[in-house]
Amino acid sequence: MTSDRLRIDSSSSDEEIRTAVSAWVAEHVPLAWRDAAPRGRRAIREVRPRADYEAWYPTFAASGLAVATWPIEYSGLDLPPAKARMAEAVLAPLNLGRLNPLGLHNTAPALFAHGTEEQRMRFLPPMVANQERWCQMFSEPGAGSDLASLAMRAESDGDEWILTGQKVWSTWAHESEFAICLARTDPTVPKRRGITYFLVDLSSPGVEVRPLRHIGGEVDFNEVWLEEVRVPDFHRVGAAGDGWRVAAATLAGERQMVAGSGSGGVDRIGGGGIESLLQQARQIGIDGVGRDRLMRLYCQEMVRGWTNERVRATVKAGGTTGPAASIGKVQQSQLNQALQLAAADFMGMASVAWMPGEPALGQDSIEAWAAAMPYAAKGMLRSRANTIEGGTTEVNKNVIGEKVLGLPREPDPYRDMAWQEVPR
Repeated sequence: MTSDRLRIDSSSSDEEIRTAVSAWVAEHVPLAWRDAAPRGRRAIREVRPRADYEAWYPTFAASGLAVATWPIEYSGLDLPPAKARMAEAVLAPLNLGRLNPLGLHNTAPALFAHGTEEQRMRFLPPMVANQERWCQMFSEPGAGSDLASLAMRAESDGDEWILTGQKVWSTWAHESEFAICLARTDPTVPKRRGITYFLVDLSSPGVEVRPLRHIGGEVDFNEVWLEEVRVPDFHRVGAAGDGWRVAAATLAGERQMVAGSGSGGVDRIGGGGIESLLQQARQIGIDGVGRDRLMRLYCQEMVRGWTNERVRATVKAGGTTGPAASIGKVQQSQLNQALQLAAADFMGMASVAWMPGEPALGQDSIEAWAAAMPYAAKGMLRSRANTIEGGTTEVNKNVIGEKVLGLPREPDPYRDMAWQEVPR
């Protein structure tokens, strides 16, 4: 892979970076994709089926551009953020979204902050290349917003751990090879101190993934059952019992990921961003009331961008996204719902009635209905989950109040009680 990596680094000038990335685009990005780029993301999607993008993606990963700020040994270019943004500016019109987002944004931060060098070398390069896809197994039927109450147990057995329990709302588990997983290793201590962070191979005996179909007719979410699943100790990240602290790196990365425009990436979690909505409005024409609505959304999008810039500036200065990522998450989830609702409204009745075709080979009637759904309607329906997934708006507002504004923590009479003694 390194032989295909771009020969740019932190010492390269801005012009050298622009020239190198432009040359790479001309040589490696298919002509049809480049020709469609000036017409926007929708035009790119028309000439770039998902399967074609996945087949081409290893070329992108091998260049180092997919994770340009990462160290070279982990498939990056070791560029400082400012120079990485210079490269990204050249790539932006092509909409080269990063595959494996739950690996790059949720798993990788925990490995960088708490993993060993051996773990980083083992898991990060195939993650970048989308060779091993990742999902997240945190939430449980009885531990959603109050995640620290989770009940999945893990028992030590020599150099292995035995995991048993149930997870739910695990996005893309049915398409993943690995999962990050929190399990309780010590029920005799308060709930946040008895949790351990694991990397679970989903092909292991005892793992059962059951898909859940959402309101748009598609399958994104899953419930996952683990029955005495053996996980090697090498797949434990951080110390036993310290999983809550390790998970903080994952949760901050997750909130920052879902605070981007639209959903930011190939696998959107609620339609297009403001540029897509502006393009739609230009095509159909809207009245004064619609233009006022559009400008309000545009202003909110600008504020969202500035908020994320502040977080990126903190990271650039050597800090972390930290609890401030919750600000962007709360803002973006509500804004994205408003954007997608506007897109559906601008379509009129076409967003509530459509004719599905005959089911393709292997499709059922629900899948055919979902496949025929207009993009704006699909985005609007999918965005309804934005204020729940990645930490509910209510939980994130608590984080902002306590960790950002310094307000007192809500009383919790069970905070220092052993998990096994907490009433359920």
